Amino acid sequence: MKILSIRELRKSFGNFEAVKGVSFSVEKGESFSLLGPNGAGKSTIINMMSGLYPPTLGSIEINGINVIKNPKQAQKMIGVVPQEIALYEALSAKENLKFWGRMYNLSGKELEKSVDEVLEIIGLTERAKDKIKTFSGGMKRRVNIGAAILHQPEMLIMDEPTVGIDPQSRNHILDTVKRLNDEGMTIIYTSHYMEEVEYLCERIGIIDHGELIALGTLRELREMIGDRSRVIVTMDKGYSNQVEMKNLLESVVTEKDILIKDHQLTVFHKEPQLILSDIIQLVTSNGKRITSVEIIEPNLESVFLHLTGRSLRD
Repeated sequence: MKILSIRELRKSFGNFEAVKGVSFSVEKGESFSLLGPNGAGKSTIINMMSGLYPPTLGSIEINGINVIKNPKQAQKMIGVVPQEIALYEALSAKENLKFWGRMYNLSGKELEKSVDEVLEIIGLTERAKDKIKTFSGGMKRRVNIGAAILHQPEMLIMDEPTVGIDPQSRNHILDTVKRLNDEGMTIIYTSHYMEEVEYLCERIGIIDHGELIALGTLRELREMIGDRSRVIVTMDKGYSNQVEMKNLLESVVTEKDILIKDHQLTVFHKEPQLILSDIIQLVTSNGKRITSVEIIEPNLESVFLHLTGRSLRD
């Protein structure tokens, strides 16, 4: 059963169209990701889903409820973890959670119970009475997540929740999200970190320049590049004539499997070890000094690179 249905969603800011006719749906209990580089339109879509921005065109339904026509009713079913830390520094973790719990109309024993359960989930029971200003960035983000799940929402929307935090906190957040999903909560997760998406999400929508350019499971997306690995050759200087180099490499691979950017050459191939020596010979005979060679197995970065000709982090 669908919990989220988005149809032909568009959002313009003046003459700039940030979201361009995006459509997708999410099943109840699913873990779904919007993956794309910074500025791709992910946060704009999230803000429209949560009722913060009205769409220019299109529709959004959560459990059959139109978010545009009935925003308050729809908002009761979701929890939102924004990119920004939405906490009061001078209050303790528990006081912050109580404040946000009241925003969800929780009170009395129900509020106390919910706050204690959330502190346990985010692993901060022992720091409950400490002020937020004493917390690390990762701990603040964990409290941010706690505030979004106090009312036990059916769907948790997370917008880049691990940006700028330490590895330990990042792992804790990912494990918490995984656990919530395993317990039945629907997860909508935006990120430009492909490793997180590969770990957490069953299905992925790849966003670029406001458009949904690919949608499917990790396996389905990998099949788009024919399960090919990437050979990345980094050189001491770039190419003044990329066409000439591509023509040379066509004796080894087809032109569509070659990407040259600045001083880096990327070649897609199912069996990279078979072509590696030929590539090295062609590059060095063209007067370039190789500084590094890397072979990367098929992943979401490969899919994005194949579709757009650039990296997720560009």
